[in-house]
Amino acid sequence: MNRLGIEMISAFGLPPVEYVHLAADLGCAHVSFALGQTDINPHGYARYDLKGDAALRRATRVALRDRGVSISLAEGLTVRPGVEARDRAAEFDAFAELGAKRINTVSLDPDLGRTFDQFAITVQMAAERGMEATTEFAPGLTVADLQTALQAIRHVGRPDFRVLVDTMHLVRSGSGPADLAALDPKLIGYVQLCDAPLVSRFSTYMEEAMTERRVPGQGELPLLEILRAVPRDLVVSLEVPLLSQAKAGIGPLDRLRPAVAAARDLLARLDS
Repeated sequence: MNRLGIEMISAFGLPPVEYVHLAADLGCAHVSFALGQTDINPHGYARYDLKGDAALRRATRVALRDRGVSISLAEGLTVRPGVEARDRAAEFDAFAELGAKRINTVSLDPDLGRTFDQFAITVQMAAERGMEATTEFAPGLTVADLQTALQAIRHVGRPDFRVLVDTMHLVRSGSGPADLAALDPKLIGYVQLCDAPLVSRFSTYMEEAMTERRVPGQGELPLLEILRAVPRDLVVSLEVPLLSQAKAGIGPLDRLRPAVAAARDLLARLDS
């Protein structure tokens, strides 16, 4: 089973069809997708809108089918103050049409109770369209750590809502492999893989998270131990944005090839 994937922020706005080809050319079977780009676009790629552009959705589905790549994670359905998950049905529909396997949700709403309730609605709407759901915790988000994410899972109370483990967020929020190993494995649904130093050198956490992570093996995170603590059938997807390299003119294939090779080595060591 090919567990490797590429997360969208690693490609910095590469248009959908080209992004699918990038993953396939790197030998990865999975990608995360959003319906549009973030504002970080160092190569100046053309803007796109997968929700509004039916032709682009069709072309993306064809590329996914022809290259044997799946959308393992759908991003962008963030909980925000004043935004109701029920009003975003068109976004859920677009992801379902593209064949996404699961919706990932995070919260920027400081109201934890409302966050949990919106998570429950998100999970239900995903399930109605044949998709699972995960929630991702990170320092600075409303769901800032593993224990709060587990509270959210208990609140929703559905087996199709699980925790997404980002290796950098896990360690920087104060948890580690032993905390994962102590969980029921069924609570963990997805892994985002990167490396990082234990102490940030950036002015804000999210600046580092969105722009400059490290190739596995080039930081200080206990990556092998983390992978040993999670189920062996999960997608392991590389979230390795390298903005400094992109600004230096290095394209996504050359930026990400070392990360994919390092991840393959980790998985090989895990299996041995």
